[in-house]
Amino acid sequence: MAKSLRSKWRRKMRAEKRKKNAPKELARLKQALSLDKKGDSVMTDMQEIATVVPAEKIKKQVDVEMGEGDDGKMEMDNKRNKKTKLDEHGQYPVWMSQRQAKKLKGKRMAKKSGKGKKQKGIAW
Repeated sequence: MAKSLRSKWRRKMRAEKRKKNAPKELARLKQALSLDKKGDSVMTDMQEIATVVPAEKIKKQVDVEMGEGDDGKMEMDNKRNKKTKLDEHGQYPVWMSQRQAKKLKGKRMAKKSGKGKKQKGIAW
């Protein structure tokens, strides 16, 4: 796919556009990263508006807050059986389709009764 004349022409034109716009894009990136002389004033304005805090300090704060009795795990209201995917009320998760639920129920019932439903197919 993508071998038609139209797609080849489009690829060629996009490549030419990239060549043409590359210097402007590079200048914009430099200004955004304040590597250019013009960008210095932008960064000083930004420091007046927002407070710059090192990442290590933030990480330490988060560790202290999380360390107060939390293991970092979310509290879940209902407990699910990992094998059957049923909660304590016997309900399947909301994301599970009816077909999947029926299939799991069939497996569960087959274990209870001792033998499962006979599979369809050709008997050789």
